[in-house]
Amino acid sequence: MADPLRVGVIGCGFFVQNHLHSCKSLAGEGASLTAVCDIDPAKAKAAAETFGAEHWYGDADRMLAAEKLDLVDIVTRVETHEEMVGRTIRARIPTIVQKPFGPDLAAGEAMAKAASAAGVFLAVHENFRFQAPFRRITALLQAGAIGQPSWARISFRTAYDIYRTQPYLLREKRFILIDLGVHVLDLARLFLGEVAHLSAETQRRDPRVAGEDTATMLLRHRGDGVSVVDCSYDARRLPDVFPETLVEIEGPKGAILLKPGLKLEVTIEGRMSEEDGDAPLLDWAARPWHVVQESVQATCAHMLAAVRAGREAETSAADNLKTFALAEAAYESMRTGRAIPMS
Repeated sequence: MADPLRVGVIGCGFFVQNHLHSCKSLAGEGASLTAVCDIDPAKAKAAAETFGAEHWYGDADRMLAAEKLDLVDIVTRVETHEEMVGRTIRARIPTIVQKPFGPDLAAGEAMAKAASAAGVFLAVHENFRFQAPFRRITALLQAGAIGQPSWARISFRTAYDIYRTQPYLLREKRFILIDLGVHVLDLARLFLGEVAHLSAETQRRDPRVAGEDTATMLLRHRGDGVSVVDCSYDARRLPDVFPETLVEIEGPKGAILLKPGLKLEVTIEGRMSEEDGDAPLLDWAARPWHVVQESVQATCAHMLAAVRAGREAETSAADNLKTFALAEAAYESMRTGRAIPMS
């Protein structure tokens, strides 16, 4: 095996634990957790001790100057992404940045442009498309199992208390479309292709939140397919299937249905079969988070392989801008009351 890739992680908060577990688990695939950093030195020190990082820092500039890193994983608040990515690009270190890519499309475009000009790998940790059931659905679609998809519904609705571990979300004025909408919009692109135009309606259903917590979108895809994409953090359905995304896709030869409990039903030319769409339970994961946790590890594995091979990631900065542009178009549609054409 080639020499391990020396990985530095910036941010040691709530969600990054999944990244750190993944990096440790991917040691056999060439990941070496070299350094961790957080503005709270106690968090950085605890992460280093828990996950076996060689060094820890309370300052990103110090880490980048002191360590010879092959890859940096930025898992910090979205408003810090442009500054942090700018530092790693200037240091010419391949970089992964947690979704959402930036606070707005302009920030994402600036980061992508800087990385391209410097010839530096930059990818977004957009992990929903790496969830086990969606990799299976993607494989079925690519094999032409139901023909060219013509219609889809993609839905993530929950009342799970996400604010307990991420209270700052209550203050986000641009909320669910940026936090969760990018995930489901990315799936729509993955399954039905690029979008011709989009219309959207948003709602603020929980009075505690500053921004929208529910969004419903209608997409016309360039291949003539249509998808209905919706997400909510204030759903009323019981049982709550958090953190599952429910999917239904139709094509001329049949349909694919991902039901609660990650049960996959595939109908091809009048014959229906069932299979388990669940993700494997990793030794560090726990239900019901396991489907997300496994996808984080799968995403990290994909990034490692891409960096080692010198190729772009599936969710490169350039690709993720197309997903982010859909979220921005949804905001514009809500403001103007019209369908927004996508360039």
